[in-house]
Amino acid sequence: MHSYDEDLTQQVMDHLLHRLRLDPPPLGRLGDHQELTLALKDAIGRAPQPPADVLRTYTDSLEPTVVSCDHPAFLAFIPGAPTKAAALFDMVLSASSLHGVSWLEASGAVAAENQVLRLFADLAGLPAAAGGCFVSGGSAGNLSALVVARDTGRHRRGLDERAPVRIAVSDQVHSSVGNTLRILGVEPLVVPTSDHRLTGEALRAALDTAERGGGAPVVAVVATAGTTNAGIIDDLEGVAEQTRARDLWLHIDAAYGGAALFVPELRERLRGIEHADSLVVDPHKWMFAPFDCGALLYRDPKLARAVHTQDASYLDAIHGADGADDETEWNPSDYAYHLTRRPRGLPLWFSLAVHGTDAYRDAVARGADIARRTARLVERTEGLELLREPELTVVLVRRTGWQPEDYYAWSKRLLASGTAFVTPSVWEGETVARLAFLHPDITEETVRTILDSLVDEG
Repeated sequence: MHSYDEDLTQQVMDHLLHRLRLDPPPLGRLGDHQELTLALKDAIGRAPQPPADVLRTYTDSLEPTVVSCDHPAFLAFIPGAPTKAAALFDMVLSASSLHGVSWLEASGAVAAENQVLRLFADLAGLPAAAGGCFVSGGSAGNLSALVVARDTGRHRRGLDERAPVRIAVSDQVHSSVGNTLRILGVEPLVVPTSDHRLTGEALRAALDTAERGGGAPVVAVVATAGTTNAGIIDDLEGVAEQTRARDLWLHIDAAYGGAALFVPELRERLRGIEHADSLVVDPHKWMFAPFDCGALLYRDPKLARAVHTQDASYLDAIHGADGADDETEWNPSDYAYHLTRRPRGLPLWFSLAVHGTDAYRDAVARGADIARRTARLVERTEGLELLREPELTVVLVRRTGWQPEDYYAWSKRLLASGTAFVTPSVWEGETVARLAFLHPDITEETVRTILDSLVDEG
């Protein structure tokens, strides 16, 4: 099974080349359960099958039922659109079977990943000592960072390692943060938002009330730079003022909005991000990297290393049996809950090096620009209502007179026709249309077609 097979390799490479040449790639469609069950019947058995037959099962039956996130009209959720350079280098990474746990095993890969992390830290205004690692995404980053926030907060207050503590979050925080707190056994202090944005003033009032009421101490605050549902940026500067005054850990979830750091006029909206004690950015969203690429940064990485470094006899070779503390030999496994990991930051490093940061700046700016243009088009279209001005690239639209079932039926028709993948969302208790723009090649013509379908099908 581990021998090189020229025929197998050529067949797979031919399909890869075919797929990469598609411009745009097929949007894809919803799969039928019975259809897929039949296609996969006897696919895996005791005896080998010709690679061509197996590949045909994939290309004819499986691939068409997967929606292509790199299609310009994939406007659902927060999509991902890797550059061709990043996608190609992801193949190199997979074919090379690189293990990115430690400096001992993957020093070159780790050095390249750290170069990208340094770029992000500089854009965010974090100090020269800042560092971290790449994780699978925002959920893994939030979990890893808040473990450090919890344990550091206990240590600073002289509390027992199991003492109850709280972490302040807004009522708009990402679902992964709520899940993280449940995993950690930490009670949230939920702070109400103003216009869906966490403000310094609201945080101050909530913390004052919490202090007067007693109970478990608050040790950290989570702020968001780009909510998933509407792309809203919290009052990072005001929140940071409160965390600095009270010696609280500030974690900023910029999984979506962190890409705005590349664009000077958008970077201004992230004022205060430079005060983060930990920061999460997902390049597999608005930075055009392949999936499972999330960047996690700490202002003081030593605090993370004290929490996450795993101790086992077989790991002595990684950490140095002599107990030496050489910070130049950076082990990504010391900065998150993971051990085994692929060096998932390498495809992004390759693409950034090939294209340059100016190209990234322009591509990110394009997403924000098309969102603004779409907002203006919605305002000019009778029967449609713009629900709020987009801060980043999410546009929320109400179709007059529609019920939830109308939006979902419209969404299915758009996908079935191959026009676009747009899913409804809920805004202030009401089902609405939600368009999330990231791909720089989305055209205004496609946007008009989508909006016209909202009106024509009404």
